[in-house]
Amino acid sequence: MADKQVVVFRILSEEYGLEISGIQEIVRYQDITRIPEAPLFIKGIVNLRGQVIPVVDLKRRFYQVDSQVTEDTRIVVVKVDDKTIGIIADEVSEVLRIPEEAIEPTPTLLNSFNQSGIIGVGKLEGRLLILLDLENTLSSEELNEIKKVV
Repeated sequence: MADKQVVVFRILSEEYGLEISGIQEIVRYQDITRIPEAPLFIKGIVNLRGQVIPVVDLKRRFYQVDSQVTEDTRIVVVKVDDKTIGIIADEVSEVLRIPEEAIEPTPTLLNSFNQSGIIGVGKLEGRLLILLDLENTLSSEELNEIKKVV
């Protein structure tokens, strides 16, 4: 079995993992320009070396709480459905290799809350990492809203 290599980031007190292959870069938080009438989970847009990209606040999307910016806040730049977007993370901590046998399927309880973007839970030395598949974390309607922004 192959290991999964993931970038670990935190939202509130929860640790999440994204496969490193889906990440373009991780940048320091920068001022975000709000978009009038955009859904609340779309924080706005940023200019990243000449490319305007929408920024999604997963804290707002998952927990209905706005992100608070600190020195540790980062924007994780990813490609979702052929669209470059930024995701606000409270902190990006490390890159880990997770053995396939340490990944549990998504618990039934999570499935009942329509968390189809969660592909499993990584168990590592007393830690639980929620492993995300961004292609499915955002609904097709949400992806369409993001595409309208830029």
